[in-house]
Amino acid sequence: VDMVVPIPDSGFPATIGYAQESQIPLELGMIRNHYVGRTFIEPGERIRHFGVKIKLNPVKGLMEGKRIASVDDSIVRATTSRKINRMFKSAGVKEVHVRISSPPITHPCFFGIDTPRKSELIASSHTVKEIQKFINATSLNYLSLDGLKKCVKSEEENFCYACFAGDYPISCPMEV
Repeated sequence: VDMVVPIPDSGFPATIGYAQESQIPLELGMIRNHYVGRTFIEPGERIRHFGVKIKLNPVKGLMEGKRIASVDDSIVRATTSRKINRMFKSAGVKEVHVRISSPPITHPCFFGIDTPRKSELIASSHTVKEIQKFINATSLNYLSLDGLKKCVKSEEENFCYACFAGDYPISCPMEV
């Protein structure tokens, strides 16, 4: 891999850590349009696709002919990841190795994060290899749930991991 590229607003601290640990140079190969908000929460697929298209712009001259590691915070439906990888490929990137700084999101969150029904979460019904193929990535790796727990270890240990494991801290009024 020639460079690590952060997805703007989606995991920059994780990208810095990944670049430092792997000793691969970090480059700002994707520029974000700050007049577009989070796309995964948009209600319609067409709106999400259009939002991603105008939200992010690859720096072609920097990435052309390179093998990159793209670091993102999560994959929800995978529509954004798929679009981003298409943008990378159209900018001349040879290989896109996707690294996700969370475990796969397999269950909806009912406690503050607007994630869709379980049926809309790609990791609830697809393997990592299937998701890799769907998003057109050379490789795909997630942070494991154990790895996440090691990162946030505290004395109280009262973190919610329901969206990753389905173990809700209280019964949910909505169908899971």
